[in-house]
Amino acid sequence: MLLGRTSELKHLNSYYDQEGSQIMVVYGQRNVGKTLLLKEFVQDKPNYYYLARSASEREQQYQWGRELGKMDVKLPKYPSFSEIFQSIISEKDNKKVIIIDEFQYIVRNSDNFMKDLISFVHSYWQAQNVMIILSSSSIGWIENSMINKIGDAAYELSSFLKVKELSFDNMMEFFSGFSMEQCIESYAVLGGIPGLWEHFNDKLSLRENICRFILDPCALLKLEGQRIVEEELRETNVYNSILASIASGNHKLNDLFLHTDFSRAKISVYLKNLMELEIVEKIFSYDSEGKENTQKGIYRISNHFVNFYFTYIYPNLTDLESMVPSEFYKKHIMPTFRMYVAEYFKTVCRQHIEKWNQWGNLPIEIDRIGEWVGKLGSIDVVAQNSQGKTIVSICNWDKPMMRYDDYEWLLFCCKEAKIPADYVYLFSVRRFDEKLNLEAKVKNNLKLISLEDM
Repeated sequence: MLLGRTSELKHLNSYYDQEGSQIMVVYGQRNVGKTLLLKEFVQDKPNYYYLARSASEREQQYQWGRELGKMDVKLPKYPSFSEIFQSIISEKDNKKVIIIDEFQYIVRNSDNFMKDLISFVHSYWQAQNVMIILSSSSIGWIENSMINKIGDAAYELSSFLKVKELSFDNMMEFFSGFSMEQCIESYAVLGGIPGLWEHFNDKLSLRENICRFILDPCALLKLEGQRIVEEELRETNVYNSILASIASGNHKLNDLFLHTDFSRAKISVYLKNLMELEIVEKIFSYDSEGKENTQKGIYRISNHFVNFYFTYIYPNLTDLESMVPSEFYKKHIMPTFRMYVAEYFKTVCRQHIEKWNQWGNLPIEIDRIGEWVGKLGSIDVVAQNSQGKTIVSICNWDKPMMRYDDYEWLLFCCKEAKIPADYVYLFSVRRFDEKLNLEAKVKNNLKLISLEDM
C-alpha cells in the first residue's frame, strides 16, 4: 500500500522520461518505504533489482553472478562488475531501470564499482539508454562520506532523492480502523515509518499492539530501537548512555555531562554522529527579540521508535525478561504514556497548521514555523509570514480540559519571547472551559481547535 509518495514518483518519472541515461541516488532510513516506492515506479518499465550484501568485492561479485546464473545468464564464477552490468541489458529492452539496493556495501569495499558503472553507462549512452538507481538506507554515509569515497564519479550523478518519513495524515489513511486519538498514540510510538506501521493492527487497542508486537518475547520489534542504533554505529555503550540520558530528561549538554560523566567534547562528537543519522536533533528556539529568556539549544531523540525504546524498554530490560507483557505495560508504560504522547501531539498540530497553510485556510500565508523554548515556559508552535504577522499555539493532550489560565500563560510566554500573538490557535484533545469558549466568541483572532476540527 503506497501512500504519500506522489512527489517522489513524479521526480523519478521526470528523469526516466528524459533523453539519455541517468545515475540517481535514492536514500532514506530503513523501513521508510524506499523499496515499495521503487517497485511502484518500475512496475510498467523494464527493470532489474539487486540487493547488495555486506561483503568483500570478490564475494559480492560471486553472489551477484550466482543470482544472474539462476536467470540463465552465462557469467564467469567471479565476474567483474563490467561483465555483470553488460549481462543485465538486452538489446530488446526499452530504457531499462537497474536498481542496486544498499549499494553502500559495494562502494565501501570496492574501488572498481563506480568506475565500471560509469563506463557501462557511457558505453550504452548512444546505443541504449539506462536508468541506474543506487538505493541506500545509510543516511549518514550518503550525506557525509559518499562524495569523498567516490571522488570524481560524483559528477556523473544525475540526482539525489531523499525519501522522508510520511506525515500523520498518511498514518490516518493507513490505519482506517483507528480513531484519531489512537493514531496520535501510534504516531508517538512508530513515527512516520510505514515499515513499522505494518506490525500494528488497527483492530486492536494501542495497549494490545504494544504488548503483542513490541513487548512479547517473540516480537520482531522488541529490540528494534537497539538495532537502529547498532546498525550504523560503533561504541554502542557510549551511544546507549547518551540516548538513555536524553530519554530520561537530560536535554542540555551540561545535563548530559553531569549524568554520563563523559567529557563535553566527547558528548558533542557523539551527538553530532547521532544527528547525522537523524536519531537525535538539536532544537533551537524560534528566533525572536526575547533572547534573554530563551533556552540555548536542547537535544531530543527525533526517531520516535528509538525514543520509545530508550524511554520505556532500555531502562527496564530486566523486567522485560521477567514479566509478562501486560504486567510490564501496566508498571512501566501506562503511568507516563499520556505525558509521553503529549510531545508528539505538538508535532501533529504543527503538521496541521502547515497543511492549512498549503490549502490557504490560515489568516496569513506563513513562510516560517517552529517553536519557542523558554526558561519559564514554551510556545508549542510559532508560525510567521514575511511581514512578521504571527500565529502562536499551545497544544493540550494530557490535561482533561484546556483552561483560560493556559491561554493567559501562552500570552505571558509570548511577552517573554517578544513574539506578537496576532492570532492564537489553541489545540486540545479534550474540552475547553467555558471562559475560553466565551473569549473565542468575542475575539476574532482566537481559535479553539478540537480533534474533530482537525
